[in-house]
Amino acid sequence: MQKTLSIIGCGHVGRTLGRLFVSHGSFALQDVFNRSLKSAQQAAAFVGAGRPVSDYASLERADIFFIGAPDDRISQVCDALVRANRLQPGSIVFHCSGALSSSALRTAIDQGAAVASIHPIRSFAAPEKIAEDFAGTWCGMEGDQVALDALIPAFTSIGTQLVSIKPEAKIHYHAAAVFACNYLVTLLDVARQSYARAGIAPDIALKLMAPLVRETVENVFRLGPETALTGPIARGDLATANKQWSAVNDADAAHGDLYKQLMDLTVTLAARRQNN
Repeated sequence: MQKTLSIIGCGHVGRTLGRLFVSHGSFALQDVFNRSLKSAQQAAAFVGAGRPVSDYASLERADIFFIGAPDDRISQVCDALVRANRLQPGSIVFHCSGALSSSALRTAIDQGAAVASIHPIRSFAAPEKIAEDFAGTWCGMEGDQVALDALIPAFTSIGTQLVSIKPEAKIHYHAAAVFACNYLVTLLDVARQSYARAGIAPDIALKLMAPLVRETVENVFRLGPETALTGPIARGDLATANKQWSAVNDADAAHGDLYKQLMDLTVTLAARRQNN
């Protein structure tokens, strides 16, 4: 018999996963809860199932509650769910935050519920498109085994690949994604500014960078960072690296600090390659 699932905070992530769970028969979707009834109705229509509700009094008890609210509201939503007396021993509550561990659901734990966090490593800007090509998405997971035992088959059914993470070190898991995604964007912007100092227009700089970045990233994923590393430091040409650092530092001290930090880390990476 299918477990019942209710979604509280059915935004982009909730809509995407809700539609996938419904289309794959992973759960029986019960309630779709947003702060306005109109928003809940729109979310339920996108998902293709679920009863739209906009207050905790209207929520029915479910086997599983998925809190899809923003990170800074997850604990508040969990507290409200407890106050509404919708949880009982055996209930399961989970969220999909990449930054918060399942311990953010403390009040649910105190009520005897099992909790978990499963974080899909995707951008959910376009839920309809993401739902179409979600298969193969990696998810970091942690939490109570009882909760995971109920959730893993459902996430597997929609094509995810799951990896366990340490809940007490989840901040490092999320920081890794920030390094790989957000800060990569910042680093490329710094590179574009450096091109500008050489008289290259921003749009042309992006065209110059595109094949270099794409090939570098592909090499990292295909060969590993140590083997993919090229450039002056990989060749042992620290004199060139230091000249570059000096020039960048003269132009922009913040960029110079960044260059020096990356240079030092790259020296370590190059040494690691030589020792392999």
